[in-house]
Amino acid sequence: MKKPELLAPAGDMEKLKYALTYGADAVYIGGQAFGLRAYAGNFGLKEMKKAVNLTHDLEKKLYVTVNIFAHEPDFEELPAYLKDLERLGVDGAIVSDPGIIVMAQEVAPRLPLHLSTQANNTNSYSVGFWMKQGIERVVLARELTLEELRSLSAKVHGGLEIFIHGAMCMSYSGRCLLSNYLTGRDANRGECTQPCRWGYSLVEEKRPGEVFPIEEDERGTYVFNSHDLCLLPHLPLLKQINIDSYKIEGRMKSVQYVASTVKVYRDAIDTLWDQGEEAFQAKLPVWLEEMDKVSHRDYSAGFLFGKPGAKSHNLVSSHYVRDYDFVGVRLDDGEMKSIAPDSADQNTAWIEQRNNFKLGEVLEVLTPQGACWSFEIKEMWDKEGNPLEVARHAQQKIRMAVPEKILPYSILRRAKSEKKA
Repeated sequence: MKKPELLAPAGDMEKLKYALTYGADAVYIGGQAFGLRAYAGNFGLKEMKKAVNLTHDLEKKLYVTVNIFAHEPDFEELPAYLKDLERLGVDGAIVSDPGIIVMAQEVAPRLPLHLSTQANNTNSYSVGFWMKQGIERVVLARELTLEELRSLSAKVHGGLEIFIHGAMCMSYSGRCLLSNYLTGRDANRGECTQPCRWGYSLVEEKRPGEVFPIEEDERGTYVFNSHDLCLLPHLPLLKQINIDSYKIEGRMKSVQYVASTVKVYRDAIDTLWDQGEEAFQAKLPVWLEEMDKVSHRDYSAGFLFGKPGAKSHNLVSSHYVRDYDFVGVRLDDGEMKSIAPDSADQNTAWIEQRNNFKLGEVLEVLTPQGACWSFEIKEMWDKEGNPLEVARHAQQKIRMAVPEKILPYSILRRAKSEKKA
């Protein structure tokens, strides 16, 4: 089987750069309209052009989400937008609405179309139908088991994509009405408020002031709260199936999330395909440890081995597991040189603060190349050269003494045990 494409989320330009630097073969982004992540940073046309150029310069691919379920007024601006995507040379538009598909084929015939998971393709016949309509790749529904994936892929001649990591929606293929009903914000038009993550309790009709938790928990229970998907341990099983693209969810997640997940899956895919399963299993514990350092809900295999039961839902809390604080990033060389002429100094590095840190704390460095390593903060200065004891200002540029060179786009983080009380 050929090595699959590793497809990463890019909610804004910074995350796009990190995804590409840490090893993604392709990224998917959203424009400022017509996508299902209205609250991500997203891209205007000028920034999208820069993103396309950057991605193509690295011989990688960029896809744009146009996956809302469109209403009649949307079609007033859609034709021009689809033509812009074609003109910019994006490598594919991710769509779900048949009306948008028809319009794209009419006004932007050279724009490749990928069918979103929102379209809920769970069998080879529906996949075949869409491919006859000109769809080049189908993002399969997340509700498929390993056996269903194996059977489906054997019958389909065309591009297939699956999600391998990220948040799971409690609604079938993510087509949820809760947000619309409870808040007036339509999840199917990119404005989901995630009410599935709220706490719910039971109220009996004749005792309206008395709240009963559904589980024995005074805070109520999170009955819709799905675990996050993590298929990392099961990649050897997926390798046996002809899937073209492995997709990571998370356009609204942090830079650290993008860097960590992309690096792990890049190494895992390369190890499994190039060195074999024995080498993969030897490295798996280290990769799983890295995945636990990223902010996440408890992990599960989703539907891979059958319909998820209660163990695939967190009935106690909707809180994320956060064992590490993301505290800073190492600026790239261009940014460093614009700040100070000594930016090439091997003994210091310019860091952009993302969370408070201070002298004496131990930081871990997640680097695009090589293993993680740690060091103690012994000296740091502001842009004017004044010594600092604490970096407390958001996105403050700081020069820090380091024991070895920190590569551009490295992530600095702190274990919770190292966080000051």
